[in-house]
This record gives sequence, structure tokens and C-alpha cells, in this order.
Amino acid sequence: MSLKEQLLGRVAEAPAHSGNKVTVVGVGQVGMACAFSILTQNVASEVALVDVVADKLKGEMLDLQHGSVFMRNARVLASTDYAVSANSRLCIVTAGARQKDGESRLDLVQRNTDIFKGIIPQLVKHSPDCILLIVSNPVDVMTYVAWKLSGFPKHRVIGSGTNLDSSRFRVLMSQRLNVAPSSVHGWIIGEHGDSSVPVWSGVNVAGVRLRELNPSLGAAEDKENWAEVHKQVVQSAYEVIRLKGYTSWAIGLSVATLTEAVLRNGGQVHAVSTVVQGYHGIDKEVFLSLPCVLSESGVSHIVKQPLTDEETAQLKRSADIMHEVQTRLKM
Repeated sequence: MSLKEQLLGRVAEAPAHSGNKVTVVGVGQVGMACAFSILTQNVASEVALVDVVADKLKGEMLDLQHGSVFMRNARVLASTDYAVSANSRLCIVTAGARQKDGESRLDLVQRNTDIFKGIIPQLVKHSPDCILLIVSNPVDVMTYVAWKLSGFPKHRVIGSGTNLDSSRFRVLMSQRLNVAPSSVHGWIIGEHGDSSVPVWSGVNVAGVRLRELNPSLGAAEDKENWAEVHKQVVQSAYEVIRLKGYTSWAIGLSVATLTEAVLRNGGQVHAVSTVVQGYHGIDKEVFLSLPCVLSESGVSHIVKQPLTDEETAQLKRSADIMHEVQTRLKM
């Protein structure tokens, strides 16, 4: 009799999976920041990693496993075979070509579409009831691609969208106002990219709308030039890439928050990319970010934000840009 058999008396078979399993595809800087954030925040009890680079994949798995004592003994698996992702509740896709210094997110689109053709069908095969959370850039178009490749209903395919942009927006405003970022409430909607839309009309602190104090907030005639904050949001990723070569920690934390909202069915509202056709006068089948209620079914509701005419027009321009890119895709 082995030591294990002497120590442990079997009572029942252990389940094949935890029921709280998350798969992360891609173990680059972004994928590992997502996995690390999910594990250290105890969001999931089981994380599977998938990548095509076997040595890097095994090394990342071992490194995380060695720290499992400090993460409530979460189970970490890894393989180049997508079978390791079986029975996941949520599959996060970060794989794709990295955005280069000076390159826009939209320049990546066809390269990453071709990569997705080998990823999405495999995830669907092994976890047909999962929710897909797309992080790869350009995220809005790639979420559309994942939706089309998966055959899933639209509420089960989500893009990380402007959740991070909204965080950057709040952080930058909080620095000007000298209050905590969590106490500043503001939203970036539309594209996760250059055509994103700051909802200046809704920015508030403790319920005080800042436009009631400064009616020109965010406008060209604003003497305090708050519009510069949105310009900084748009340039944030480019600046981080220029300085350190890639972005990782902030998107990892953002994805962990979205993962928690789905797995724990908390009904939290986040700015994520979803099908916006029929909202704010948009008639095109595109994915853009709006405030969404997240649940175990994915996107359960879209918040009907009151927007100004200017904000609505900017959102429609964002939709037109996405639609034009989609028409050029070779699926």
C-alpha cells in the first residue's frame, strides 16, 4: 500500500473540475497579469493556461503552482492542448500579436483574426457552455470575430472594452481633484481606442455633477482644459508601451474584476464591449462598450445612459469606424 493510500481513506471520487474554472489563452505579459490577478484575488479555484510555446507555458505553470500555498491552494493547470480548458465557466483570450510602439490597435486586426480561427472553435468544443471574455486587441473588433466564430448568443461573448479606459479616466480626474479614484464616477464608452467617448455629462463626485459646477467641462472652451484628461486616457496605453514595452498590470486587474462579476453573479455594472445595435440610434451590428450588468449568463442588461447629442454623435462615429473595419475582415 502506497503512502498516499495509507494516509487517505477514499470516501468518494473527487469531481473532475471545480465548477469555478477559468481558462486563460495566451501566457504573454497580459495573459499572466490576468491569471495572477485572478489567483491572488481568489476569484477562481482553478485556472487553466493555454499557449503554443510549451516551455514558457510550463515555466509559468510551475511558478504559479509553487505559490499555491499563498493563494488558498488554487489549482493551476497548463497545456498546449485545449482539452485542458474543458468545463470552464469563463474563457479569457489574450493571445495575439503584440501592439508595437506607434501602432494603433486597429492595425492588428487581420493578424489577430487569423490567430482566433485556431483558438475560438477549440474553446467552444471543450467548454460549449462557457462565457468568452476577449482581451486581445483591437478588442471590439476581436470580440465581434469571436462571436461570429463561436456561434454563441451575443450575451455570452464579452470584450474587456473600456473598463480599463474608465479606470484611467477616474484616476486622472482624481489626481486633479485630490480625492480617491473610487470616489470619482465617470465613464468612457465606445471603442477601446482612439475614438472612445468620455461621458462628461455624467461625471460626478458624491452625486455632484461636475458640469453643474463647470458647464463647459470637457468642451473646447473650458478654461481648465479638462478635455486634456480624455486625451491622456487615449494616449495611456501608447505611453506605457513606449516606456516599458507592453501594458500588463492594469488590464490584468481589470479582467480579474470582470471575472469576479461573472463567476459570483454579483450584478455589477462595468463598461464592457457588447452588441450595441439598437442603442443610442446605432443601426450597425458592432461591438462597443456601454455600461453593462454582468452575471453568470454574461451580459444580462445594458444600462440606458442618458447622453448629450454630442456624446451620441461621437458614439455613432465610433460604431461607423468599427463597422468599416469589420467589412474588410477576411473571416
